Amino acid sequence: QVQVVESGGRLEQPGGSLRLSCAASVRSFSNYAVGWFRQTPGAEREFVVGINWRGDSTFYAEFAKGRFTISRDNAKNTVYLQMNSLKLEDTAVYYCALRPGANAQAMSVMSPSDYWGQGTQVTVSS
Repeated sequence: QVQVVESGGRLEQPGGSLRLSCAASVRSFSNYAVGWFRQTPGAEREFVVGINWRGDSTFYAEFAKGRFTISRDNAKNTVYLQMNSLKLEDTAVYYCALRPGANAQAMSVMSPSDYWGQGTQVTVSS
C-alpha cells in the first residue's frame, strides 16, 4: 500500500518562493523515483521535474530550470520542490508521483504504475 501526500501549496505573490513537500507512506521509499507534475483546469498534466531514488540525478522541464529545485530526504520519506521567482503561470495543482526502479528522466512520462497524491494548490497572484 502506497500513500502519497503533497503539501505546501498556498497563495504567493509573483517573484516569491514556495517549498512543496511530497511525503510517502511506503516501505523502501529509497527504491522509488519521484516526479513532480502540475495541472491547470482543462489542461493535461505537465511534467515539472524528476529525481532518482538516491537523489543524485535529476531531470527538469525546460521551464523549471534555474527556478525550481528538487531534493529528497529518504530518512523522512519526503521529496521537496523548492520554487523560486514564481510567475503567474506557475499557478496550478502540483502533484507528485512515485515509481519503483525508475530513473529521473523516465519520470517525465507518466506510467500506469505510478502512485499519485491528491495534489496541492499553488496560486501565484498579486
